[in-house]
Amino acid sequence: MPINSVNQNTKTAPSPDKVFNPKSQLDKDAFLKLFIKQLEMQDPTDPMDTDKMLEQTASLTTLEMNNNMQTTLNKLASQLSQSQELNTISAIGKMADTGERYLNVTDEDKSKSFELYFGDDISSGDVVIKDKSGNIVKTFPLEAHTKGILSFDWDLTDNNGNRVPSDTYEVEAQFTSPDGIQHQTALGAYPIESIRFENDEAYAKLGSNYVPFSKIKEIYEWQG
Repeated sequence: MPINSVNQNTKTAPSPDKVFNPKSQLDKDAFLKLFIKQLEMQDPTDPMDTDKMLEQTASLTTLEMNNNMQTTLNKLASQLSQSQELNTISAIGKMADTGERYLNVTDEDKSKSFELYFGDDISSGDVVIKDKSGNIVKTFPLEAHTKGILSFDWDLTDNNGNRVPSDTYEVEAQFTSPDGIQHQTALGAYPIESIRFENDEAYAKLGSNYVPFSKIKEIYEWQG
């Protein structure tokens, strides 16, 4: 009599005596099902030890508490992240100071460009570049101009026309507004024009550049 071949791909229904957990993670529901199945399958003549039962019940409670705590922490982290983003956005329009007052000049440099922010209209004044000892090496006279960010290009010569040595140089400006009041400004201090978020990090637009918020030393209101 011919024998029919058996299809090896035939799926069998899962046994009702087994607890399946397709994600291979013992969450509180799987733990509870396993615990109930263990009670159902125990030998009536040799029931589970009371201490072991209490131990497993305590484990279930601990697991549920950990899950609830993790959920709470996730919600808190999300709320803190949203609050931090709102606080960051609220800085738009305020002054940001990176504390970077110096230009680094190397032998390969032919010139150095930089920007300064003037919070009031300019009647007259000077941009002053000093060496590390505080000696003035270069002066740029300022002409009348409206307030805002001005760009400068330094050819790396001093006031005598000589090329300055490779070093770091401090940049600042003193100017007078049309009402006769004296003001000061310096490299590294600019208004925050906009905020950009990239890879979970905030960047502030200072002048023509976007600067990570982690590099900002101080945020304050401009005092004219």
